Amino acid sequence: MDRLQTLCMKIKIQNILCRSLIAISAVIIILSLIFMIFEKQFIFFPSKYPDGYYNQAANIPDLTDCWMTTEDGIKLHGWFVSADSAIATIVMAHGNAGNISHRYVIVAALRKCGFNILIFDYRGYGRSKGVPSEEGIYMDGRAAFDYAVKLAQVDSEKIVLWGTSLGGAVAVDVASKRRAAGLILESTFTTAADMAMVHYPFFPARFLLRTKLNSIEKIPQIHIPLLVMHGNRDSIVPFRFGKEIFDAANEQKEFFEIQGADHNNTYIIGGTAYFQRVREFILRNVTQKH
Repeated sequence: MDRLQTLCMKIKIQNILCRSLIAISAVIIILSLIFMIFEKQFIFFPSKYPDGYYNQAANIPDLTDCWMTTEDGIKLHGWFVSADSAIATIVMAHGNAGNISHRYVIVAALRKCGFNILIFDYRGYGRSKGVPSEEGIYMDGRAAFDYAVKLAQVDSEKIVLWGTSLGGAVAVDVASKRRAAGLILESTFTTAADMAMVHYPFFPARFLLRTKLNSIEKIPQIHIPLLVMHGNRDSIVPFRFGKEIFDAANEQKEFFEIQGADHNNTYIIGGTAYFQRVREFILRNVTQKH
């Protein structure tokens, strides 16, 4: 009798385990389908105009609206901010959330450092038309660069690409296809798959992603001066990703570790040293060489 009860208990436990595995598998499959269907919503977090700080940005001296059209016909909005006797021009690709108005503080600060700045919104962000996608934001980056080259206030030999977070993938892609004088990557990552492993460690997101954002593969193709900046307390993009991008890059390259900085406060925590490092990098590698 005891043996029969033991056998029945084992069968019952096996049935429970089997049903549990089936339930877990079903949940994973459902979540995977949801992730695949809504992949873009997990990557892009645009804020549409008038959300943001447009009124505050309007106080930046010499700020003008500009409109550019991508190779697939999407109309993008951006700002061009000119500086007197500009040292160089920065074409800035921002992160995956908000819009250009959320970056007005750093834009104003870089103008004070002596730079022209062209900052643009990806398709679907701010006042830009369209819907964001990986190939789409790459086209947006190329359109912004091509627009900057044609501006009368811009010396086409002194254009520096700047990419922050998601914008790093855009800047790297543009640098692999256009002739820039320098590249600045801030708080950026290696691949979308690597980011998926960080934020969804128990979910097979990396195997489901169609979006690649593969900067680590593209960076060895680039042969212009590079400055990588990363906060050593970044809670969104691990510090090690910035180092991996740096290690994979060609010379000339510099790495600036921002002590105590998280993902979105690099220029605040970095303070004067942050802007001084940017200015010195551009003066040494761009301005003095042209």
